[in-house]
Amino acid sequence: MQHEMSIDELGTYGPAMSNAVRTCVHCGFCLPACPTYQVLGSEMDSPRGRIFLMKEVLEGRVELDEAAPYIDRCLGCLGCVTACPSGVPYGDLLTLYRGRAESRRRRPWFERWTRRFVLATIPYPGRFRRAAWLGQWARRFAPLLPARMRAMTELLPSRIEPSQPLPATIPAQGPRRARVALLAGCAQQVLAPDINWATVRVLAANGVETVVPRAQVCCGAMSAHTGDLARARSFARANLAAFPDDVDAILTNAAGCGSGMREYGLWFVGTPLESQARRFADRTRDVAAFLDQLGLSKSPPPLKRARRVAYHDACHLAHAQKVREAPRRLLQSIGGLTVLEIPNGEFCCGSAGTYNMEQPETADILGRAKAEAIASVSADTVVTGNIGCMMQIESHLRRLGRPIPVMHTMAILDAAYRGDG
Repeated sequence: MQHEMSIDELGTYGPAMSNAVRTCVHCGFCLPACPTYQVLGSEMDSPRGRIFLMKEVLEGRVELDEAAPYIDRCLGCLGCVTACPSGVPYGDLLTLYRGRAESRRRRPWFERWTRRFVLATIPYPGRFRRAAWLGQWARRFAPLLPARMRAMTELLPSRIEPSQPLPATIPAQGPRRARVALLAGCAQQVLAPDINWATVRVLAANGVETVVPRAQVCCGAMSAHTGDLARARSFARANLAAFPDDVDAILTNAAGCGSGMREYGLWFVGTPLESQARRFADRTRDVAAFLDQLGLSKSPPPLKRARRVAYHDACHLAHAQKVREAPRRLLQSIGGLTVLEIPNGEFCCGSAGTYNMEQPETADILGRAKAEAIASVSADTVVTGNIGCMMQIESHLRRLGRPIPVMHTMAILDAAYRGDG
């Protein structure tokens, strides 16, 4: 059955999408940077191949369902954007295309159910906590579960820790140098609530007052990147209203969330909220980038025992937000800590939001490769700035028989400040 799309009917999204299509000169610099092309070896599983397919669908020469498997297999890691000499805004094209195409798709019933379950669960911490407990129980029956459900359970930590809500305001220690608002996140509140507490302690130690808006909700990134732009905009509207204007920055400590919030202007392009959304996006910063620019008011005390940490670049931090050196500089401020580079570190670990649930075979190959690369550098700890990467890497290191601890950048800094080694 033909599911037609055309640039003419895309309205306000048309210029952004057609600009991305026109900018690509099909040079091929993106091919070595694309994880799915490296794994699958198909031109249509490369960025330039997908751009060609999206263009053909939009112009009515290829059926939507014919192109869909190749677009679905894209991680959205944006490694291609870093590699592209022409500045193709591939991420904008992918997000808008998926948002337009998803309502026209006819997915198998189990795919539809899985997507609905994920999007109705993970963005809501209370629901996700209950689902995570159920998932831990179901893990004992993993061999009997469908691949997608098995992938969900394997990513869960061995224990779901109780979470203590953050206060509405965490004052700075000593003279106040800045005032910020923090996105608490969704999955992170359930899977690793200590990250938020570590973040506000590190900020306070460096003279930063943190406000945690009570009315904030999910950032909307997961919804947007799976094609549910209506739900994503609903979350974004709530956050535009919830976050105060009288702060120096809006901070995130999850790369995927930060990348999503910096897309708010794109999500509302051509609407009355576009200007407000773009201002909000411009004020959104990753906590590592913010602290690095502000400068530490005091260096953490040196470690009592030397440690070697492997730093993993989360794709939506390194490629989407162009934040690479800031986390490394913060880690290097800790005396006795050696920061190691991971071979082929620019490649995605295979997490990519819901990707490891929707494309478990490819995600598994990428996760195993990342774990093997980490194991090769003999690190004591793995450090990264995204909860999805943490869960994926920890899972694959465990399967590899190398259960190396995986920690957030802020958790490492917090431990150093508190003298925890």
